[in-house]
Amino acid sequence: MSNKSHFGLIGLGVMGENLVLNAERNGFSSVVYNRTYAKTEDFLSGRGQGKQIQGATDLQDFVGKLERPRRILMMVKAGPAVDAVVEQISPFLEEGDLLIDGGNSDYHDTERRVKQLESRSFGFIGMGVSGGAKGALEGPSMMPGGTKASYDAIESLVNKMAAQVDDGPCVTYIGPGGSGHLVKTVHNGIEYGIEQILAEGYDLMKRVKGMTGEQMADVFAHWNASEELSSYLVEITEVCLRTKDPLDGADLVEKIVDQAGQKGTGLWTVVTALKMGASVPTIYASLNGRVMSSLKPQRVKAESVFKPLPIKDFDLGSIDDGMAPLMDATVLSCIASYAQGMELLRIASQDLDYELHMPSIAQIWKGGCIIRAQLLQRIQDAYNRDPQLSNLMLDPWFVDQVNRRLPGLAQVVAGAAQSGIPVPCFSSTLDYINSYRTGRLPQNLVQAMRDCFGSHTYQRLDKEGAFHTEWLG
Repeated sequence: MSNKSHFGLIGLGVMGENLVLNAERNGFSSVVYNRTYAKTEDFLSGRGQGKQIQGATDLQDFVGKLERPRRILMMVKAGPAVDAVVEQISPFLEEGDLLIDGGNSDYHDTERRVKQLESRSFGFIGMGVSGGAKGALEGPSMMPGGTKASYDAIESLVNKMAAQVDDGPCVTYIGPGGSGHLVKTVHNGIEYGIEQILAEGYDLMKRVKGMTGEQMADVFAHWNASEELSSYLVEITEVCLRTKDPLDGADLVEKIVDQAGQKGTGLWTVVTALKMGASVPTIYASLNGRVMSSLKPQRVKAESVFKPLPIKDFDLGSIDDGMAPLMDATVLSCIASYAQGMELLRIASQDLDYELHMPSIAQIWKGGCIIRAQLLQRIQDAYNRDPQLSNLMLDPWFVDQVNRRLPGLAQVVAGAAQSGIPVPCFSSTLDYINSYRTGRLPQNLVQAMRDCFGSHTYQRLDKEGAFHTEWLG
């Protein structure tokens, strides 16, 4: 092994370990550093043994073992930990060296770090990485943002490490500043949406139809065989529903506490959307679903004092037809989650001058990442047809999906409401589509009220200009 390595990694968590093994497998000799050296030793004597990977005892030693210009991937916790590593390693870096933040950082932080490091002649890339531990090892989807020159310096590396699909590797130059981390944040917002949507489908099958784990898994298998729902998340939902508890052979999923965690990216998606005026109700409903799940003790108490609505048996379809109305609801809600995420990216691209290329974003999500799905080919096609598409649902293929499936979605939401079963994503999606396809909404009355109590003025349909009325005489 030559003394100088091609690639450096800081942070030997599961993702870090898998990414460095991925790089080494693709011909990039590596040096690794972890805050505790014992972890480095464990890795080198375990999974890293016999590979073109060497360890470093401290950051100076680490930097010294890298060929120039140095390419260093940081896989540390987002926030102050990234700033701490940047501060500690900077004295040992030289002009042209490049730091890559592969964690789930807030894009505002990445904007600041790019400016700070570029001013010192170092490169900085904020790179979203999706695919979980397996994706990191076998080929993730990667979303790098920063200066184009910095991306050019790592292009050969990331092209080989990324997942590969028919039309190329699942990585591309996203754009300047924090654009890579913004795209990853929105990816995670879409992911929150789809996870909640699939959970709502499961809940209805279980509570309305009394279906077993195996029966529900059969429905998810049916869905996964369709173009509209064939995806990684549907695939693993089937696996989760089929998995038995080794202790007693019962469905394992039913033993799990109904409280979902979150790491912040779903919240960032919603906050960014609110600030930029993008409508993301399906994604917001999924975030709120996790917040409500955390109120477990309150929910248990409330269940004991509120009178339940009797659960009515309504038409969700049959296992043979893949629960057609429920499939309609699931397809449209997944489409809405993607449409809302893409619309947020379109608006952010304009507001932040990122010049995001929407077909490329759909392309790099087709493999490696958590939201990979056959539907992304349709999304890529839609943005290739019309790069300025204001909303994905306006593309002809998606228009047809909405027109055909809306009655099924409405039927499911109405039945759930009458049975007192919460379906936040399904109902938010129905409201979203119904609002979007309504030429005249009742906000004319809201404007009248605002002018009445606060003289905020209003516009008229029949005259130009701003108007005010003395409503109260």
